[in-house]
Amino acid sequence: MPHEIDVAVQRLPHGADLPLPNYASAGAAGLDLPAALDAALTLAPGARALVPTGLAIALPDGYEAQIRPRSGLALKAGLTILNSPGTIDADYRGEIGVILINHGSEAITITRGMRIAQMIVTPVVRARLAERASLDATARGAGGFGSSGHAPFDHKMV
Repeated sequence: MPHEIDVAVQRLPHGADLPLPNYASAGAAGLDLPAALDAALTLAPGARALVPTGLAIALPDGYEAQIRPRSGLALKAGLTILNSPGTIDADYRGEIGVILINHGSEAITITRGMRIAQMIVTPVVRARLAERASLDATARGAGGFGSSGHAPFDHKMV
């Protein structure tokens, strides 16, 4: 059984007729978020827009909500979230907005109620930074991309 917490949600006037976010299956990690648009929005290839959800939430202290792309929209249409994952902090009480970008080769139309993103609520661990003159050594050291023994990925455009 997954861990559950209570999250207060407010439907804003422009989203009052839309269903509350829900989990699409028993094992789903994310709640699907709707577009609360007054009129359809067409995004040309390369275009981006802030899409309202008509929702505000009150997370308990110690939690955040991550706004992530929906994999089907990303694969089929090239539609994704520009700042993925977006973070909703526990002390934010404004509307959840989703910055969508069309990375596809054709225009895509976002309609009212369309499931545009997913929201994952997760605990937050706060770091206490401790400055040091040097760091402990590891086998990897400062090696970056492709340095862990795997061949670098192919950079070719598809």
